[in-house]
Amino acid sequence: MSPSTLPPVSDSLYVWLVIVALALCTVLTRAGFLLLGDNVPLPEGVRRALRYAPAAALAAVIVPDLLPWAQGGMPVFDWRALAAVIAVAVMVTTRNTIAMIVAGMATLWLLRWLAG
Repeated sequence: MSPSTLPPVSDSLYVWLVIVALALCTVLTRAGFLLLGDNVPLPEGVRRALRYAPAAALAAVIVPDLLPWAQGGMPVFDWRALAAVIAVAVMVTTRNTIAMIVAGMATLWLLRWLAG
């Protein structure tokens, strides 16, 4: 059957077909490792690279918020960056997540209050 002889598809049916196709692609790509299990072993290089995926994702989410970029320019300094540095320093020295959160937020609030 050539494309010109196919019956027309309504807009709502087309939308539902796209939703189902995208859901299927999402399930297959995300659950593929769980469904295949150890039947398809990953190469050692891929395993080593996947160890850094959580840190890379976290950095990709946090860094743009701490150093917002203006197109064609350099990052703009924000008090959040300094508060994040203080929070990381507290985390490295104390290894206490609650202390890190408290120190970071207290620093941010203090800097914002001092800056007006």
